[in-house]
Amino acid sequence: MHILLLTSAFNSLTQRVQAELTDHGHTVAVELMHEDSPLRDVVRREDPDLVVAPFLKTAIPQDVWSVHTCLVVHPGPVGDRGPSSLDWAVHEGADEWGVTVLQANAEMDAGDVWASVACSLPPVAKSDLYRNEISDAAVEAVLLAVGRFASTTYTPVPQNSGADDGCRPYFGQSLRRIDWQSDSTATVVRKLRAADSQPGVLDDLLGGEWFLHGGHPEFRLRGRPGEVVATRDGAICRATTDGAVWIPELRPRRTPGGPATFKLPATSALAGRLSAVPARPAPLHRTGHEDIWSEISYREEARTGFLSFSFRGGAMSTDQCERLLSAYRFACSRPTSVLVLGGGRDFFSNGIHLNVIEASADPGAESWANINAMDDLVEAVLTTTDRLVVSAMAGNAAAGGVMLALAADEVWCRAGAVLNPHYRLMGLYGSEYWTYTLPRRVGTAVADRLTQEARPVSSGAALRLGLVDRVIECGPQLFASEAGALASRLAALPATQSRVNAKKAEGDHVDLAPYREDELAHMHRIFADPQHPYHGLRRAFVRKERPASGTALHHTAHPRG
Repeated sequence: MHILLLTSAFNSLTQRVQAELTDHGHTVAVELMHEDSPLRDVVRREDPDLVVAPFLKTAIPQDVWSVHTCLVVHPGPVGDRGPSSLDWAVHEGADEWGVTVLQANAEMDAGDVWASVACSLPPVAKSDLYRNEISDAAVEAVLLAVGRFASTTYTPVPQNSGADDGCRPYFGQSLRRIDWQSDSTATVVRKLRAADSQPGVLDDLLGGEWFLHGGHPEFRLRGRPGEVVATRDGAICRATTDGAVWIPELRPRRTPGGPATFKLPATSALAGRLSAVPARPAPLHRTGHEDIWSEISYREEARTGFLSFSFRGGAMSTDQCERLLSAYRFACSRPTSVLVLGGGRDFFSNGIHLNVIEASADPGAESWANINAMDDLVEAVLTTTDRLVVSAMAGNAAAGGVMLALAADEVWCRAGAVLNPHYRLMGLYGSEYWTYTLPRRVGTAVADRLTQEARPVSSGAALRLGLVDRVIECGPQLFASEAGALASRLAALPATQSRVNAKKAEGDHVDLAPYREDELAHMHRIFADPQHPYHGLRRAFVRKERPASGTALHHTAHPRG
């Protein structure tokens, strides 16, 4: 079938639905909906067999849904209605939830049900759930609904028309407000997780109004409730009534008539206001599974090392790249035969940190520093010859983050991960040795197609193309243990040392310098030119604005046939 995806943003779920439907043989066109979108013209032009809306903030017009079957993905079980479904679920501590695919009609979330799939909700942030458990259930439900529609024999199930029982209101800031003088650590963490990554929790802090983003419990540090008692990895630690919480990011409240604001590492956002706050770094090498929050940690099991990292939104700033490189060098000093990178939940990496770059005094110079720091990290992985390196991708990766993964000897990913192995939509040529690693994996022709078409790639397609070596079929909560068990078996294989020996012999004959020099020459010209589209595209992406005319680089739709 020819399917038109209507979406308010080309977000992670839209990308995954596009990739999965394409894998199932459908042609897919994507239309980003705005208030002034010429939707009727788009529908007339595409003449789709079916319209699917994975992520929609605006209603589909009646003259569209009355002519074409339009299936809307709602992140809640049958009967749940309203714009803040997942916020309410996390706030109330639900451990079971679901996703419903329903037919658009005149009443919000009240249309006939084409499919519904249940899922678990572990105690993690809303955005993490959305990209993982909710995404898994949504794709299963969409594929089921599309199959039922294609059969022409299925009759969708009506809901109770007009019933308001399940329609819950918008989850506003009055419900999110933290009372630092009475809220426990568990309560604060739950409020923060229910607001992540949007809209955040509005709060007063050190003389300003900020939206707080992200929350991790701290069980050792104490202080006056609400007080900032420590910093670590760009985050601040605020005391609660019975402990504390780590808050990684802040976004200043937008002033009337002022420019759009965006999230930054908390210590960067509060620069100049934290001079009296001590830094409390976490130990890198963990002897067990201690409940200590940090962005980077290392542990060992027998002959296997595990270097775990988790950066907000998958973005890696210059500082984060440098800290991860230092940790990588430490990991390479340890007596292991296999080293696993990643392996937790959610994003693997999305490359350079566009928000930090946008906030810098000289975005071109910071872009240059960031890309060189990424290159240094990738080079360290590529030139490791005394052990096997495995990239364990629990979640999505894009641009330089994909190339970081491809620098390893083996790439494993969870079923459901989406890869975007390209840079074009941000107006960039790309670096991180992609001109070496990508053709080495998939061949020159496929590498050219992936980077130019700039389409999301599902885990299954990535395996068929050779982008990844193994797809691990498991839920998000089980990926770390599944990848760990596989890595331990790899380390125990007699053939592993032979592979290491062969790797060293091959590595001694590869000159990586020309690849880096050529890529960086392109990137330097881009960063140094203030009129290059990259700067406008970056600004629009970070501030969630529409790109200025002349800078937009559109996704290539799959044409009919």
